[in-house]
Amino acid sequence: MRKNPFDMSELDAEIEANEEQQHQVRIHARQSIDGERSLLQDEERRQDDLKDRFIGAIDQGTTSTRFIIFDCVGNPVAKYQAEYRQLHEHSGWHEQDPYEMVDSVYTCIEEAMKTFLALGHSKSDIEAIGLTSQRETVLCWDWETGEPLCPSIAWPDTRTKALVRELKAQKGADELKNICGLPLSTYPSSVSLVWLLRNNEAVKQAYEEGRLAFGTVDSWLIYNLNGGLEGRHHVTDVTNASRTMLMNLETLDYDKRLLDFFGLDPKKIRLPKILPSSDPEGFGYVRSGPLEGVPITSDLGDQSAALVGHCAFTPGMAKNTYGTGCFLLYNVGEKPVISKHGLLGTVGFQLGKNRKPVYALEGSVAVAGSGVSFLMNNMGFFRDSRKVSDLAAMVPDNGGCVFVTAFSGLFAPYWIDDAKGTIFGITQHTQRGHIARATMEAACFQTKAILDAMEMDSGHSLSQLAVDGGMSNSDICMQTQADIIQIPVERPAMHETTALGAAIAAGFAIDIWKEFDELKNMNRANRTSFTPAISREQSQKMYKQWTKAVEMSRGWVDTKEMGGEDD
Repeated sequence: MRKNPFDMSELDAEIEANEEQQHQVRIHARQSIDGERSLLQDEERRQDDLKDRFIGAIDQGTTSTRFIIFDCVGNPVAKYQAEYRQLHEHSGWHEQDPYEMVDSVYTCIEEAMKTFLALGHSKSDIEAIGLTSQRETVLCWDWETGEPLCPSIAWPDTRTKALVRELKAQKGADELKNICGLPLSTYPSSVSLVWLLRNNEAVKQAYEEGRLAFGTVDSWLIYNLNGGLEGRHHVTDVTNASRTMLMNLETLDYDKRLLDFFGLDPKKIRLPKILPSSDPEGFGYVRSGPLEGVPITSDLGDQSAALVGHCAFTPGMAKNTYGTGCFLLYNVGEKPVISKHGLLGTVGFQLGKNRKPVYALEGSVAVAGSGVSFLMNNMGFFRDSRKVSDLAAMVPDNGGCVFVTAFSGLFAPYWIDDAKGTIFGITQHTQRGHIARATMEAACFQTKAILDAMEMDSGHSLSQLAVDGGMSNSDICMQTQADIIQIPVERPAMHETTALGAAIAAGFAIDIWKEFDELKNMNRANRTSFTPAISREQSQKMYKQWTKAVEMSRGWVDTKEMGGEDD
């Protein structure tokens, strides 16, 4: 039977179906919009809630201590900073008073709490404390009395140069880096410990009698915050332990081969227990003072804390901290990478015992902010280190000056221990501004060398560099850095990135945050971006001149003279 061409029933049905389909689409669209609006409202409510929750962060650097109280959105609410003495009894020595280090922590807590309470908050509002500190610095104390046996040996100390040469000639020296990620140098804690066991009678006797407690700065502070002898709390975290040259990067525990190489008997020395960087109970709690009873829930080395503070949780992300020295860390993921190009393999962070550790490649520059301090204190260039940019701005460039700031030799990726600080290119027209520029450029050139080595080790080039630390406040310095490395440099508006990292890690321990995605907006507002302003050819020409200067600085100190310095 032929279909009636005037029958409209099928068309009506099709129109009705289309209308129903469009109706369903509108319903789904409204549901989607309502869902997004609900998610935004939930996020706003969560952000409001986080603004009323607080974490304290102890940040003990090489020359000063800070205590900063953050809300859980990442804003510093109250803080205080106190400097403590640096002791230089002999050439190449760098020591600190262990008691002054502890006292500075309590001073900062007390003063910051006065501000916090004056703002209408109470002690109970602070849910946890995070700790970050200088790494490698060695402390030894008597386990039976709790008293330090000697001043600390700080990480820039170079008294162990002759010992390093001796250890490098020892059987098995070439295998160490594959176990712990670090090369033999004056840098790791183990080398300073061996020097003390040979040269300090009090340390040597305590070791022989089984009374010697060894630790890095974090262990000493946690021990004292927990009441010293009362608490006998002796711990560290994976990031600090990875700087001692005693921990296996794979197992995250002390390695017998490393202990044997350095001649350490674990029955005679008390080594701190190694914990993840975030732990709700393992680091104990504050036993006295304004924060008595508040738990300590994180512990990281300062450079690892800065990596966390920049939220560099994804492999391929990197940060550079321009402090006393200059430290560039590159996230390589959940498997350690042993560098073939002069870098250090280290633990980046481990934010909980149920999370895998995240590893990093690191390049360390010995002199950054300390170069500026040298111009201020030794040369009288200015009275305030913040004026270095003003002085550098008085000239258009470095005037042909290149300053190889090898005050303690050169660290990564060169590892030249027979160099001394050397300025090339001085003429009768050289001004203080040229030398100021050359001092800042020295850190920038060494950062370039480290980035090149990281690219060769990882097979990936960096797309941008996050920065923090005192020298990063200089626009001239950061613009120079972008010009030299030819990628953008990103500087956050809130500069206390290291302390923020300790606070973030402490928050993970008590489930304020559970996933990295929750921190995607942390400290992202009002960032300053510096993009390259010179050509790649100009940059390469500048770097070639720097490389020439580095080669010319080699061998400035002969072996006999170096040996004499260490005696």
